[in-house]
Amino acid sequence: MKILHVESGRHLYGGARQVAYIVAGLHAAGVENIVACPLNAALAQEVKDHALVLPLPMRGDVDAALYFRLKKIIAAHRPDIVHVHSRRGADIFGGLAAKRLFVPCVLSRRVDNPESKWIVRYKYRLYDHIIAISDAIRNVLIREGVPESLVTTVRSAVDPSPYAPPVDRALFCRTFDLPPNAMVVGIVAQLIPRKGHRYLFQAVDDLRHTFPLLRVVCFGQGADDNTLVSNVNARGINDIVRFAGFRADLPKWLGGLTILAHPADAEGLGVSLLQAAAAGVPIIASNAGGLPEAVQDGVTGLLIPPGDVTALKEALTRLLLDPALRERMGAAGKQRILTDFSIDTMIRGNVAVYEKVLKLRFGKK
Repeated sequence: MKILHVESGRHLYGGARQVAYIVAGLHAAGVENIVACPLNAALAQEVKDHALVLPLPMRGDVDAALYFRLKKIIAAHRPDIVHVHSRRGADIFGGLAAKRLFVPCVLSRRVDNPESKWIVRYKYRLYDHIIAISDAIRNVLIREGVPESLVTTVRSAVDPSPYAPPVDRALFCRTFDLPPNAMVVGIVAQLIPRKGHRYLFQAVDDLRHTFPLLRVVCFGQGADDNTLVSNVNARGINDIVRFAGFRADLPKWLGGLTILAHPADAEGLGVSLLQAAAAGVPIIASNAGGLPEAVQDGVTGLLIPPGDVTALKEALTRLLLDPALRERMGAAGKQRILTDFSIDTMIRGNVAVYEKVLKLRFGKK
């Protein structure tokens, strides 16, 4: 079996990291992989030992020439299946190119935001099957009119091994300019409005006198960085909040957090939550999208209503005051990653979809 993977992300954020897992797992299973990705994408280096990497310009939704570039690759390499893993134009132009050349095509859907009726009507007709990374996303697609038989949930996965070693607490505090006994709330997310940083900043502003050792470390980058820095400065909490940027060495530090907060307005699943669970960190997240599938309320963390700063403050207070509860939730999260979010399970799920598509299209595996 030969699979052409199309991933438009330049950084190893959640989606691209999942593609790296899939490609490595498929390679180990004897599947031939080709990866089309942007020029200078971090994914290229990550998968070079497991796939033929074909870097090409990918300029987003307006880059209609991407259709011709992908069509040329498909014609030259004749994959059994094209698997489009991302949006930003790839989901339209990749599907069109595959359909034009009569090659089966699969789409991974990683976000739960609704789409317009005309997009749903025409885009998903390009695909033989859609893989949703959570039941929440699958349900959104079905409500929008995609037939149930064409959507399968295959949840994202985490390799727990990089998160297993204990964190050097002194080095962690020095690296992020924290007091040695700080209570550290982390948020690992792109700096964009829907991730809910502003709710966390408001909650911390209200709690800083109750918990003078409270600190926040924001991992990630994004278009809203200047706005968020201004928010922090306006509140006068710049001595409490650290902007750490994108860290390729995130697994080295994640276990140093006291709590991971993810008060997002919407989320497909939340890979950063799975990473935190693998590191044994309890989680506070919004009861939105696929987040309840990543966090078991009262077991591995606490769920709160989206946008509810009061509930966020209460959840933070509960965990900050109860180290035994934090430890129990952290241990439960670690165990759940091993059982429910393993890479092997995700690989088997993707292969099952490929085999189903090939059987329906050609009567073969």
